[in-house]
Amino acid sequence: MAITRRTFLAASASSLPFLASNSSPTQADERITIEELDRVTSGPILDTSALRDPVTIESMELLRHDNEILVRVRSTDGAEGVIAGNSGWLDDLYPIFQNRVKPYLVGKDARDLETLLVELLRPQITYKLQGLALWVSVAAAEMAVLELLGRVSNRSIGQLFGGVRRKQIAVYRASGRRGNTPEEEIEYLHQLVEETGASAIKFRVGGMLSENKETPVGRSEALIPMVRDAFGDDMTIYADSNSSYDAAHAIRLGRLMEEQKYAFFEEPCRFDDLWETKQVADALDIPVAGGEQEFSLRRFKWTIANRGLDVVQPDLHYFGGFIRSTRVALWAHAAGMPCTPHMSGWGMGFLNALHFMSYIPNAAAHMEFKGDSKIPFHCNTASLNCENGIIHVPTGPGFGVDIDQDYIKQAQPMRS
Repeated sequence: MAITRRTFLAASASSLPFLASNSSPTQADERITIEELDRVTSGPILDTSALRDPVTIESMELLRHDNEILVRVRSTDGAEGVIAGNSGWLDDLYPIFQNRVKPYLVGKDARDLETLLVELLRPQITYKLQGLALWVSVAAAEMAVLELLGRVSNRSIGQLFGGVRRKQIAVYRASGRRGNTPEEEIEYLHQLVEETGASAIKFRVGGMLSENKETPVGRSEALIPMVRDAFGDDMTIYADSNSSYDAAHAIRLGRLMEEQKYAFFEEPCRFDDLWETKQVADALDIPVAGGEQEFSLRRFKWTIANRGLDVVQPDLHYFGGFIRSTRVALWAHAAGMPCTPHMSGWGMGFLNALHFMSYIPNAAAHMEFKGDSKIPFHCNTASLNCENGIIHVPTGPGFGVDIDQDYIKQAQPMRS
């Protein structure tokens, strides 16, 4: 059966219990109002009911080990949480973490995390830093506090967000290459599949913010049918333009993808042009995905209510963490739309995405996998290796892994 917007969304929304509302998902061709979305997430997102006593944050610090940045948070009663942040961006942005985020959270009860992350926008008019610069820093702090809460309550990330729905997640492997020939790209995609046994792949089209240009010329038009021919009908194929096209050009490329039964077309137009992206989504039968660059809850809400996308892809780091991203996933679920997180490539982003997919009600068929973390860790409940295209979700407290203690000891505190 050919994949269309209707069949893709209906399959993703069917038979899924709702995490935080009694509402049922709308049909794929219906609309949902802003007011209905607000009601969906009117209650708390984070479940701290198992924590009867305060978990007061005593300290929060950034630790650098070579090119990686860890976040360590400790409570007044001696509990500790350590996670990997998005080191690539924190390397530039850490003064925001040190000067705006950390001072507001230290001394507070970690059980109030959901409220605290909203309130921290007011002191020193921190809200004026809105964007990746602020939310990468907030996400780093939030994930460390979630790890702390998980350790104290002996609950996994999924349990802190209402319960684990999936114990294993199917993945897709993505090529980040551009500028190579179609033949070279297909050879590389075969290599990615052989490494993991993945039954889904994604490759890049266009030239990234290139206004319809790419090198070599005609690469995308040639590659779209060649990938299908090379991998056959059973392979799920996604394509990502990284904001390469205007609406007319994106629709033309999308028609080629429809002919080859692609599963979605990601970020066809400029990421901040919600209106051109909606034109493409309205025109094409295959689903249109996006959202990795979005940092506004209200713009995500508008996009979902107005069907500007078919698949939402918040980035857990760029968008500010699990609580905000879960809110978007629940809105999308209420609108009959699937969600799969964009995966930041630094630190242990695959672990973050894995837990997110374990509990949201509307997880898409696959999540991206980049299992190339340079941070040594131990996990007693899952190998965290991709086998036959599947990764098992850790079941231990917090994120379910222990970063190597010698590695942490060798890391140096970062100063403002």
